[in-house]
Amino acid sequence: MELESRFSTDEIAVAVERVADEVSADYQNEIPLLVGILTGSFVFLADLVRAMSVPVEIDFIRARSYGKGTVSSGAVEITKDIEHDVTGRSVVLVEDILDTGLTLDFVTDRVRAGHPSEVKTCSLLVREGATAPDYMGLWIPQGFVVGYGIDYAERYRGLPDIKSVPGT
Repeated sequence: MELESRFSTDEIAVAVERVADEVSADYQNEIPLLVGILTGSFVFLADLVRAMSVPVEIDFIRARSYGKGTVSSGAVEITKDIEHDVTGRSVVLVEDILDTGLTLDFVTDRVRAGHPSEVKTCSLLVREGATAPDYMGLWIPQGFVVGYGIDYAERYRGLPDIKSVPGT
């Protein structure tokens, strides 16, 4: 399969730095809990944390709705839950790509049930037409993308840039 370049490593780095600056500015006086939505967010979350100027705590939740296809199944399944107590905490949910919003909405509701002081959302990529999260990196048009942690059937996560999958 021939992949087409969508965002270079430099474009991604600029977006990550901008998002890190925005999140850091909002949490100058507290330590937020950043919760990566696995598996796609792990590269973005690592780079985001390294670029931030404030201390953070990290946790993960694994939620999936795509399986091995390129279209959401419409149902979200939690396969790993958050381990931190979120009561009274500021929580930032970190997603790789915001497409339909189904997974992020589901996870947001689940975290809110733990009574945090606030829940904000962050996504590296946001599909055109989707509702923007509190923090976002780059807008993308329709079509499936891979790389920088984002996979297609568990492949291509290790690409340093983001590429489009032709025909999707």
